[in-house]
Amino acid sequence: MTAPAQHAPTASLDPATEVGLLALTVADLERSLAYYTEAIGLAVLQRDATGATLGVAGKPLLLLSEQPGATPWPRGGRSYTGLYHFAILVPTRADLGRWLRHWLDSGLPLPGQGDHLVSEALYLEDPDGHGIEIYRDRPREEWTWSQGQVRMAADPVDIRGLLAEAERAGAPWAGLPAGTRLGHMHLQVGDIAEAAAFYHGLLGFDIVARMPSALFVSAGGYHHHIGMNTWHSRGAGPAPADSVRLRFFTIDLPTEEARQAVVARLEAAGLAHTERDGVVTIQDPWRNTIALQVGAAPNARAAAALATAIG
Repeated sequence: MTAPAQHAPTASLDPATEVGLLALTVADLERSLAYYTEAIGLAVLQRDATGATLGVAGKPLLLLSEQPGATPWPRGGRSYTGLYHFAILVPTRADLGRWLRHWLDSGLPLPGQGDHLVSEALYLEDPDGHGIEIYRDRPREEWTWSQGQVRMAADPVDIRGLLAEAERAGAPWAGLPAGTRLGHMHLQVGDIAEAAAFYHGLLGFDIVARMPSALFVSAGGYHHHIGMNTWHSRGAGPAPADSVRLRFFTIDLPTEEARQAVVARLEAAGLAHTERDGVVTIQDPWRNTIALQVGAAPNARAAAALATAIG
């Protein structure tokens, strides 16, 4: 059998670039906090009457802002541009199996699933219809690359094997483990060619998989940091003001030099951006707000300052 070709594309964005955290609006903060702490396993790091920061081991991952009366995100039919799902990456297969055992033991139905060859993933929705993926990566040496494209699929997950892996590890459920982070974002966009021009041509992500209705881009040879599709949003625009929505997400660059290289491309293209309190903010063609920051927000206080800077 021929060994997989292990050749990721050459990066034009600093290879240490990652996505860092995201902010969502929700209709009922108490309901969402119960879901994200009890069902998902995040911890509340900071909260006030109208918002909260959640994360793992003190590291922020998700900011929630209450918008009372907001309508749910439409799922399964015609929708808006914005969030398709955000993806929580756990460190090991046993961690994913432990989360799944906790979910099932809570009396909840089996989530959606996908063995993507590069990863094993479980899919669900929060009470407002925001899409969530919880996944683990396979080792990079098991990924297959061909001509700069990574091979992915949507096969069934070995659920029994996943649960058995957790049982062998033996550790009890105690929430999502240290090392859990935001692995990638998946967006609903209006046009794939336009998405490629922005996320690849301007921001500098490498295209690692492409099809007529979907696009996957990354830095550093990852299978994808941002996925995009038009399955429910071809030609659509952003959600109305009375809907829950994605407020922003961050792209975390390792150095100021790396960030300025991106900013230089944006300026050369005449793309508007703002800078406030060390945060560069831009919008993609569908008004998804992206914060370019140096390094990750290390704690809830830094995440709150970031949200204030973005406005």
